[in-house]
Amino acid sequence: MKPFLRRILLAEDSMRDVELTLAALEEHHLANEVIVVEDGVEVLDYLYCRGKFEGRVNRPPAVVLLDIKMPRLNGIEVLRAIRASEEFHSLPVVMLTSSREDRDIVESYDLGINAYVVKPVDFQEFIEAVKTLGLFWAVLNEPRPHGAGNH
Repeated sequence: MKPFLRRILLAEDSMRDVELTLAALEEHHLANEVIVVEDGVEVLDYLYCRGKFEGRVNRPPAVVLLDIKMPRLNGIEVLRAIRASEEFHSLPVVMLTSSREDRDIVESYDLGINAYVVKPVDFQEFIEAVKTLGLFWAVLNEPRPHGAGNH
C-alpha cells in the first residue's frame, strides 16, 4: 500500500514567492500537495477546518512554511497560536521569510519554531533552499504519531 503523502501548508502573501516555492518543489519532483494560504488567519482556518476549509479531511500537514510579514495575523502570531494549541503544538513549522532581524529570529525560536530560513535573494539559491526544506520535512522527517502522548 502506497503511503499517504502529507500536505505542505505554505503561508505566503507574495505571489512571486509562492510561484518560486511551487516551482522549486516541482523541480525536485515532490508529489506532496501544497496548500497555499495568503495570511495568518487562513493558516489557522486550514488547521482547524473552518472558514473556506470547513469540511476538509482533518489531517495535519507535514510542515507549515510560514512567512513572518503577512496581513491580518503575522507569522509570529500564528506560531504563538499553533504552539499554544494542544492539537498542533508539535506540528513542524519553518519560518521561510525575508526577515533577518534578530528580534524575529529569537522570538521564533523562543516560541518553538523548528527551523528559521531566510529567503535567499538569488533565484537558484532560493530554489535549492525550498527543495531541501520540502525534501526533509515532507519526505524524510518522521512525524510524531498522531495522538501520541506528551512526554
